[in-house]
Amino acid sequence: AMIEVLAKLGRGPVFLAGEVLECVITFTNPLSASSTSASSEMLAWASAQIHCQFHASENRVALPPSDGSKHDVQAENETVFVPNRVHCLRLSYYTVCGLGKLQKCSRRVEKCWGLCDSYCETLPIDGPPSFRGQSVKYVYKLTIGCQRVNSPIKLLRVPFRVLVLHGLKDYQFPQDEAVAPSNPFLEEEEGLKKDSRLADLATELLMVATSRRSLHLYNISNTRGKVGTFCIFKTVYKIGEDVIGTFNFSEGDIPCLQFSVSLQMEESIQEEFQRRRGQPVSFSTHARHQEACLHTAQSSFSLPIPLSSTPGFTTNIVSLKWRLHFEFVTSGESAGTCLVRGSQSEAVTWTGVEQIEVDTFSWDLPIKVLPTNPILASYVSQFSSTNSITI
Repeated sequence: AMIEVLAKLGRGPVFLAGEVLECVITFTNPLSASSTSASSEMLAWASAQIHCQFHASENRVALPPSDGSKHDVQAENETVFVPNRVHCLRLSYYTVCGLGKLQKCSRRVEKCWGLCDSYCETLPIDGPPSFRGQSVKYVYKLTIGCQRVNSPIKLLRVPFRVLVLHGLKDYQFPQDEAVAPSNPFLEEEEGLKKDSRLADLATELLMVATSRRSLHLYNISNTRGKVGTFCIFKTVYKIGEDVIGTFNFSEGDIPCLQFSVSLQMEESIQEEFQRRRGQPVSFSTHARHQEACLHTAQSSFSLPIPLSSTPGFTTNIVSLKWRLHFEFVTSGESAGTCLVRGSQSEAVTWTGVEQIEVDTFSWDLPIKVLPTNPILASYVSQFSSTNSITI
């Protein structure tokens, strides 16, 4: 005797904050037609909620003491999720973002057939994005609780990813539906029409913000003189794009032996939540290019921003920024002394010196990383849009 519960996210496991999450939940009795067992099973109740789980590193983040009166998300003797019953482990919280809208009571699931319901909830537009950092984590889950008659309560969790795009919160939808684009041959619910326009607006804002190109030239120099110039055409990107830059060492006075460029994410805790005053910022590198460039006039690099990475954001606890970190190794001598002449009588052979005095210095260039179309991010998501349990 059993009931299979299947939850499927209709459009993949990645969403923008402010969009409507829709999940189709199916209850099925898997018994075959030839089975001699009872032909139906009784579903006592089912309920669904969206949760955002926050976790902070005890060594890096100092949070205010939590309320010890909070309980687990699963009520012991009740058949619904109560909003004030929040799962609260040490430095781990469940925040209820939406109340359970799918509720079943004493429904009979016939053999080889099932019940199907759709759960829809708007994701908070001012909530944090999904993020797994060194200091904090924000994890979103759709939790479905259900119980078969005379059986224990079971929970089905479907994780998903949330991207946050600033600027959507202030957008006002047209009040007059006559001026809004529509298809007269399709009947759409108001929530779905608004959700579609929100996704279209996000795509338009991202395209405008990341398509602007202008020449940014930077002189690379140390205390001894000019090493070269660096050129980049934009500093605002979407996840999934490539950061491209070029170097020109032909006009430099100091020879550059080697350079490296790293695409880094900077995670900093707000001052009031720091465990220690002035604690260092956490860095993580997502891509790196290194090249030996002695006697090289020009060079370039291309660093991909992973679709699975988190765009920059700021909450009351943590701030996430992106940067390009440059490291240069220069010669303490002129370019001509970096080579020595061989002793062959018939031909002249130049070889590199065995030892050379070098100087090293670094430079950081801030860049801005925005989210992308959530459908595109779904292709590389580690989450599955479908999950199931047996009760």
